[in-house]
Amino acid sequence: MADEKNTEKPAKKPEAAAAPKAEEAAGPSVPNLGGIEPVTASPVTPKKGKKRVKKNIATGIVHIASTFNNTQITICDVSGNVIAWSSAGARGFKGSRKSTPFAAQVAAGDAAAKAMEHGLKTVSVLVKGPGAGRESALRALSAAGLKITLIRDVTPIPHNGCRPPKRRRV
Repeated sequence: MADEKNTEKPAKKPEAAAAPKAEEAAGPSVPNLGGIEPVTASPVTPKKGKKRVKKNIATGIVHIASTFNNTQITICDVSGNVIAWSSAGARGFKGSRKSTPFAAQVAAGDAAAKAMEHGLKTVSVLVKGPGAGRESALRALSAAGLKITLIRDVTPIPHNGCRPPKRRRV
């Protein structure tokens, strides 16, 4: 009889008993809710944006809107469809730094690089507004490698404008 006990193989532990130890090592144990699964947040999936289609556009129009607070650059094809855009605020400048010529230069260079990915080579430029970034945005466009064929100022000018406020009496 003693020989039989020694020759028997030790009984294997059931796999169900080993599973909870693996779960405990993985994370905190979930309380028993009587068979009801706890509501957990879904795993975070990376945001999938619209896939960019490379267009083959040789000529375009650059709109530079330079205000006292910001400079926006929009690059369109000749029919007016936007190819690329950028602004001083979108490039990370905040507050009074958005209105600087350097911020306009960075924004114009960024927009030009995005547009040149679509094959843009020559542009005509329409400048609007009284801001500080007008000339530096133009220089950045030419430095990025775009050939500028036309520069036009399209700043709206009032032809007598709004009625002024009444005269101040002191």
